[in-house]
Amino acid sequence: MALTEKRHEYGMTEETLTETLPPIRHWPALDLTGTDFDPVLRELMREGPVTRIQLPNGEGWAWLVTRMDDVRMVTNDPRFSREEVMKKPVTRLAPHFIPDPGAVGFLDPPDHTRLRRSVAAAFTAKGVERVREKSRAMLDELVDELLQDGPPADLTAAVLSPFPIAVICEMMGVPAADRHTMHTWTQLILSSSNGKEVSEKAKREMAAYFSDLIGLRENSTAEDVASLLGAAVGRGEVTLEEAVGLAGLLQIGGEAVTNNSGQMFYLLLTRPDLVDRLRAEPEIRPRAIDEILRWIPHRNAVGLSRIALEDVEIRGVRIRAGDAVYNSYLAANRDPEVFPDPETIDFSRSPNPHVSFGFGPHFCPGNMLARLEEELLVDALLDRVPGLRLAVPPEKVPFKKGALIRGPEALPVTW
Repeated sequence: MALTEKRHEYGMTEETLTETLPPIRHWPALDLTGTDFDPVLRELMREGPVTRIQLPNGEGWAWLVTRMDDVRMVTNDPRFSREEVMKKPVTRLAPHFIPDPGAVGFLDPPDHTRLRRSVAAAFTAKGVERVREKSRAMLDELVDELLQDGPPADLTAAVLSPFPIAVICEMMGVPAADRHTMHTWTQLILSSSNGKEVSEKAKREMAAYFSDLIGLRENSTAEDVASLLGAAVGRGEVTLEEAVGLAGLLQIGGEAVTNNSGQMFYLLLTRPDLVDRLRAEPEIRPRAIDEILRWIPHRNAVGLSRIALEDVEIRGVRIRAGDAVYNSYLAANRDPEVFPDPETIDFSRSPNPHVSFGFGPHFCPGNMLARLEEELLVDALLDRVPGLRLAVPPEKVPFKKGALIRGPEALPVTW
């Protein structure tokens, strides 16, 4: 129901303004399968560039922006704060909300900038290049095992899950023996179906692990993330608590590649025309992967909100100080003003300024690493498993339920 409220323009005029707020749309937590685009988000995009939403958990309502220009503005404008979210019970998708004080996802510059700087070296082109050959070797081993065991197989369990875990653990400086434990904690933290207590316990255990690991490396000169953080703590540039929070976020973020690559291969295996083209023209693969990353709906609903610190106008709509604002990267990636024919997967799309890795200060630091992993996966699986195809009809592929990040639970394949 639209609300009409009379308010004053502060300091601008004495006239009373009549403002009609857009209706509040309830956005349920849908368990979507395949690469279906969220029908609620599609409706919201149609309704206007600035709408109001209510998600299944938290309190109240929030603004939603869906156009590329507005998404970039909100994510990059200091008038919208992540830190303030800690103080407000905002409407949200996840049933439990347990941000740790000082967590990098809830910091604003300059603290956010200081913390990100401590690990920046690991995620530069040079830092990512450092793990390329080790990553390729680990992937080759997994594909060797896949081929030795023979079809049919679950591609998620055999390759798409263990590979990103191995890569992010290598990047973080987590010993191979601890990879399985890390993976278990991450799954418990990322799923909403296990309950708050289970998620909180996993978070505490991961934090204790990283606290020990980083603490042991205060004098290290190694280039892995735990060593960089240990050195930064040793120099007094970041606190141990801040370092632990950042390590956890990077570790968990590293596993998002499993879901993204699961969706990517589900798409490729249900669209043989795309696979044929990638096999025939290997040189287009990096650009093609970028286009698939733009197109796949990699998450459910929306991520973290921001709070307006002052009144801001977006496309003629007044966002009030204290209001929560969400942006949809998925919607921005389908903005027809930026991407002609946005529903089409176009491997020749150029430029392709998608925001699948976010934008602004909170832009995903691991974007180059994720791209490297996707490229290695496409190369290895298309070139080494030429007959790769789904072992079940597309509608029989099980997709994750109750998850914040979308992806197949399993990807049954044969060859």
